[in-house]
Amino acid sequence: MHCIKRLSLLAVCFFIASCSDQGPLPKANYLPFPTPAQHELVVLTRPGILTYAKDDNGNPAGLEYDLAQAFAQELGVGIKFEIAEPAELESKLASAKYHIAAAWLSPGGADEIQATPPIFLTRDVLAQHDASLPLTELKQLAGKTVHVMAGTRQAESMNRLAKEIPGLEVVEVSKGDILELLEKVGNRRIQYVAMDENFEDIADQHIPNLRTTLPLSDSQPVVWLLGKQPNPELRARLDTFIERVQHDGTLARLEDRYLGHVRRLNQADIIKFLGEIETTLPKYRKYFQAAQALTGIDWRLIASVSYHESHWDPNATSYTNVRGIMMLTEETADRLEVSNRLEPSESILAGARYINMLKDMLPEDVEEPDRTWLALAAYNIGPGHLNGARMLAKQLKADPNAWYDMKRVLPKLAQPKYYQQLKAGRARGGEAVILVENIRSYYDILLRNAPPFAPTPSAAEGLRRLVLEVEGRRKAYVKRVTAAKSISATGADGANEKSPRLPTIEPDASPHPVQAAQPAEAEQAESSPSN
Repeated sequence: MHCIKRLSLLAVCFFIASCSDQGPLPKANYLPFPTPAQHELVVLTRPGILTYAKDDNGNPAGLEYDLAQAFAQELGVGIKFEIAEPAELESKLASAKYHIAAAWLSPGGADEIQATPPIFLTRDVLAQHDASLPLTELKQLAGKTVHVMAGTRQAESMNRLAKEIPGLEVVEVSKGDILELLEKVGNRRIQYVAMDENFEDIADQHIPNLRTTLPLSDSQPVVWLLGKQPNPELRARLDTFIERVQHDGTLARLEDRYLGHVRRLNQADIIKFLGEIETTLPKYRKYFQAAQALTGIDWRLIASVSYHESHWDPNATSYTNVRGIMMLTEETADRLEVSNRLEPSESILAGARYINMLKDMLPEDVEEPDRTWLALAAYNIGPGHLNGARMLAKQLKADPNAWYDMKRVLPKLAQPKYYQQLKAGRARGGEAVILVENIRSYYDILLRNAPPFAPTPSAAEGLRRLVLEVEGRRKAYVKRVTAAKSISATGADGANEKSPRLPTIEPDASPHPVQAAQPAEAEQAESSPSN
């Protein structure tokens, strides 16, 4: 496994392209310097896992997308992304119609296009099926066919190698993305794919039968390109920005958002999960989708929580009596008014409502996706312990609103020198971190292997009836419990009366009265649905 390697500004300053000796281009070729309320920062990028991708709701995301947004925010300006397809990227890079090009690029050799200091360090590697004979030397590529994504650094590397290695054929693919290309390796439809080393961990989550044993290039920097004659002030601001984010944790936090969880699951875990998606998930899909209709939480995230908790087993039971497909404690089930934890529909809808409750307990300034990850940590250890960890984070000068910081603080809840300071006491915070990181991986896999919730009118009506049915059972259960408590209270009042009574013979199997629920909010705050 590999992680992105960050470079300090001083160690890599020799990579910075020198200024061009040519005279200035006509003024019409330049974009105006980005200024608040006047001129936007124009960013040239291309679709990709770490560059720019849209989710099911059309919201863009990506490591470089977020980093460019952070730079625009520092400048106090708006931002406009120009999306280039692989075939047109080279020509757009030669134009002067962008301020920065952020597309997981490396500086060109003899090209006059200038670049920022290196942001990341990477290299190209060869991916192949793990059942095939591993290639370990470049000369073994002779007579082989290697597929690459068109317009990428890997295409340049392979075309260069093709001139040196006899019989090496390079096939450039312009449609789809790198994961779709790697899936063809996993299905044995093609043999080899050249890829960026930093995509390996992401790819392993979706295609677990890959291996990479052959480096295709030396380490190279990933930079932002600035055109042939960038604005000196903009360049200076960029250099300062990159140096800052490499040292203040901003870059590390962005890396963690996109890559921090992808090394948790092993090959066996992923293969098993992919199998369960095909065989078990269809039985409960409608309940997860009904939970989304009720709560607004993506059904695939709810399903990911459920899989981690019970492997989608509605009868799962832990040694602490946590039960059901969402592994609810008895106390949490009572609070959520669940009549039967082993009934999948009730458990799933209740678990989704509980996740929303935990998200609502967090302060308003906690942003997504950190809000969701922190709520899932509370799902495991309880909101009381999470609040204790947030207090501890403040003492340790960590950010209690950032999952990147909190996943380093939570394990300290098991250490006496820390938990003895907290009212909530000891907790297995390390387990909460593992739960959240695993759920993030399962969710990533489901996002690629299961469609979003987009029901037809008839299917939507069916789910609406299902929600009403489950909610009807919950309300009936509440009425029964309320009636039982009323009877119990009446019986207790009668027992306290001093009037004489005739002796009676009570049957041995008389039912015990239902005890009133404990109202202590402190105890409720410590409850959690799973251990």
